[in-house]
Amino acid sequence: MIWLWMTVLSLVAVAPVLVVWLRRGTIRYRRDTAVALHRSQLEEIERDRVDGRLPEAEFQGAKLEVQRRLLVADSIPEPAADGRARGLLIATLVAIPVAAVALFVPGGLPFVPSEPHSAVLHAQSAARAQDDALIAKLEQKLSQIPPHSEQARQGYLLLGQALVSQNKLAAAAKAWTVALGLKFNATLAAETAEAETEAAGHVTPTALTLFHQALDKAPANAPWRSLAEQRLREAAVTLPAPQGDATSKP
Repeated sequence: MIWLWMTVLSLVAVAPVLVVWLRRGTIRYRRDTAVALHRSQLEEIERDRVDGRLPEAEFQGAKLEVQRRLLVADSIPEPAADGRARGLLIATLVAIPVAAVALFVPGGLPFVPSEPHSAVLHAQSAARAQDDALIAKLEQKLSQIPPHSEQARQGYLLLGQALVSQNKLAAAAKAWTVALGLKFNATLAAETAEAETEAAGHVTPTALTLFHQALDKAPANAPWRSLAEQRLREAAVTLPAPQGDATSKP
């Protein structure tokens, strides 16, 4: 089926060139046009003479002038047929579909049928099940190692990354929070705060605290600093002011 559509599209692409080529015999060159024009003028002045609108003397003068122009027009040379132009036209007609096939074949698989939608859904479901199994295995392993060890911290980092890949941002933020409790890292704090913010749809108080801590500990050129500062500005609008900042009436 794909080859049929490729053939149709190729014919559509070369159709304008093909039409011009097939109609090349109807093209009137400069000499033919001039001769036809002057012959028409001769017929016109002849009708004027017969109808009495043109005196005989003027008729003869006009006739001689038109005949002179007719002789000049008849001597205009016609362009010789250019074999190179015809060859170029034929080469173009052949090259267009060949180029289309050459561009399609390396990246396309015309003989391979499209994968059914049910198969795609099944593959996605199998991939999710495999990811869930890996996460469950990692959680089980974390429950068996010392909770305050560096190995546990690395495990919670991996767990958070795996949960982010499944778009489980709230769970990822919890796993990274455990890792932060074992050892603080400014970049991890910013990532944890961002994950919690995206999961909640707004900057939460916990995320706000983490953003502040991350900015306090991070270098000035931290790549995520501008994002964290933007989140702080958002929090200033969305979060209520602390109770101690409220002004009381006298």
